Amino acid sequence: MFALFWTTVLFSLSGSNTYTVASALGRPFCSNGFCITLNEGQITAEAGLCVVLPCSFTTADEFTPKNIVWFKCESWKRKCGDSDIIFRTNPNKIQPEFLGRVLLLDPDVSQRNCSIMINDLTTSDSGSYRLRVNGLQNGRTDGFMFTSKTIVSVKALNQKPKVMIPPLTEGQQATLTCTAPGSCSGSPPNITWMWERKYEIDEINIPGNITASLKTENLSAVTQRHSSTLTFNPSAKHHKMNLTCLVSVSDNIATEETVTSNVTLFSKILKGSGCVLHTEVLSCVCISEGSPLPSITWPLLKYHTEYSIFNTVSNHTVNSTLTVTNPGNISVECISSNKNWAVKENLAVYQHLLEEVNHVKQSGSGYKVLPWVVAGVSLSVNVFCMIYIWHLWNTQKKVKPTEDDKTYMSLQKPDTSSEYDVIVQRPH
Repeated sequence: MFALFWTTVLFSLSGSNTYTVASALGRPFCSNGFCITLNEGQITAEAGLCVVLPCSFTTADEFTPKNIVWFKCESWKRKCGDSDIIFRTNPNKIQPEFLGRVLLLDPDVSQRNCSIMINDLTTSDSGSYRLRVNGLQNGRTDGFMFTSKTIVSVKALNQKPKVMIPPLTEGQQATLTCTAPGSCSGSPPNITWMWERKYEIDEINIPGNITASLKTENLSAVTQRHSSTLTFNPSAKHHKMNLTCLVSVSDNIATEETVTSNVTLFSKILKGSGCVLHTEVLSCVCISEGSPLPSITWPLLKYHTEYSIFNTVSNHTVNSTLTVTNPGNISVECISSNKNWAVKENLAVYQHLLEEVNHVKQSGSGYKVLPWVVAGVSLSVNVFCMIYIWHLWNTQKKVKPTEDDKTYMSLQKPDTSSEYDVIVQRPH
């Protein structure tokens, strides 16, 4: 019974301690009919987690065990006193720093199982631990202090949480899981999810509906697993973002693990795609986004042989530039596709700006000019005139007439214009 119970406990704790089942119990050490079996060698554990001190004992036939007492005392001491008590069946005179942190794995002392678990470890828990068994011998109260010791060494927390991230697809709800290291029954850790730049998810507007919840699962009577789940709807803004799970086991002990979210994005054609026709050359650009990276095709090309294509890639965006000579029919379609999705769009074709202006001059009011073309031309003319007049005004200010320098200004009105030109003449 004891062997089966102990094997189960050790397997459940194998992720939080460095010792193994094979080395958990050593050889029994006997004295005056009392025998104790402890761990051989040093037990190594990590701060913030827990440690199990495996232990079993037997007593003389005339001795009936009633309760056990564990001490943490200096290795050089021959005897441990009341001030060194860390656990006893009757919770009296226990060191305050161990109160509530030590658990007897089997409360039935008659089973001779003296194994304990110490939760919420700190580096100050390193040291030597000894056992005393109290009971009745021949009807009288008595006890036996074992001289064998268990040595515990508590190191800094090294283990990291385990983050499970499923395949992420744009627009499809996903749940991520972060499991805290260890399987202790002590204080539950605080688990926090953070996006890159260390922002907590509840302190920044991250795109998508996000919820986080903490879960505690009982693995056995003395072990637990603590985890947190994060549920959200992935989008393009989540793609390639760093996501950190921070596990705080105390005010000054924490560990974290960072993963990069890889979101499958449906291919889409972005704003800014379009074509410009200049004389007999058609130039088009198609901008597409997706993950995996989409490929762009131009159905127009099956009717032409004189063309060139230039593609550039930035993150999960593809920019495809097409140039076609003598395009003829200028209906242009762009198709973007990846393994998840395909989308096509008919691109608007605009004539080159200068050609639009010339066409306006030739056709007069009977030609319907695009509003943005008229606005652009008007703005360009006004800006040019303002710059030209400003330049002339500055030039005029710099010319200072003197008696020797017979500079004069005259105003002339050209026959073909209603505007005046300012002319500055200087005699040679």
